[in-house]
Amino acid sequence: MMAHRNNSPIKRTIRRQQLREMVPLADSTIYEMEQRGEFPQRFALSPRCVVWDLAEIEAWLASRRSAPITRAPSPDVRQRRSRPVREPGPAQTSASKAG
Repeated sequence: MMAHRNNSPIKRTIRRQQLREMVPLADSTIYEMEQRGEFPQRFALSPRCVVWDLAEIEAWLASRRSAPITRAPSPDVRQRRSRPVREPGPAQTSASKAG
């Protein structure tokens, strides 16, 4: 049997649908955050039923509310594979000014 992470008794668990109502993030985003340790870990009640500890989810939401959000860095458009943005060369700058 798996040990509970913070050894406190679990009072209430929620299933995926209830989690979606509380945390409007995509399932894949939640999964990736769990893998990085940035979101409360799910656990299995049965082979087909995973749940989250409601108290852990509420604590996570409260911590997010109090923490300032840092914006994700803007992607470097020069690294794009399709439609890469090139630095304007001397021919391009004079042609664009002529129009």
